[in-house]
Amino acid sequence: MPWRVTVRVGPRVERATHPSLQVALRAVEARATRLAQEVGRAPVDVRYRRFEPAQQVAARLELAGPQRLLPSIRAGIDVHGDGSSEAYLGRVRRQVVKARRRESAVEALRRELAGAESASVGG
Repeated sequence: MPWRVTVRVGPRVERATHPSLQVALRAVEARATRLAQEVGRAPVDVRYRRFEPAQQVAARLELAGPQRLLPSIRAGIDVHGDGSSEAYLGRVRRQVVKARRRESAVEALRRELAGAESASVGG
C-alpha cells in the first residue's frame, strides 16, 4: 500500500506517494533537512504578542498511510523558522514526539512508527 507525503511551505503544497514507510521516511528526512537549511524567518509582532522564529512553523511535512481513504497512521515533521524541527503524531490532535538525546526529529518519528507498517498491513 502506498504512503503519502504532503509538504506544505507557505502557500505551496506538494504531494508524493511512496511504496513503503521506510522509503517515505527517507524522502521526508531529505526534504526536512533541505528545508531546515533554507528557512530563515524574522520575529513577527502582532498587536500584543511577539512570535519568535522558533515559534513559527515555516514548513510542515505530513505522512499518511498505508490505507488510501482513511489512513490509520498520520504523522509528520514541523520545521520551525529558526531551522529546528519537531516530530508529531496525529492530525487534528497532534501529539509531539520527544526526541531523545542526540536524536533528530525524523529519527524520533522513525522510532515511534517502528513496526507500524507491518502491524497496519497485517491487522
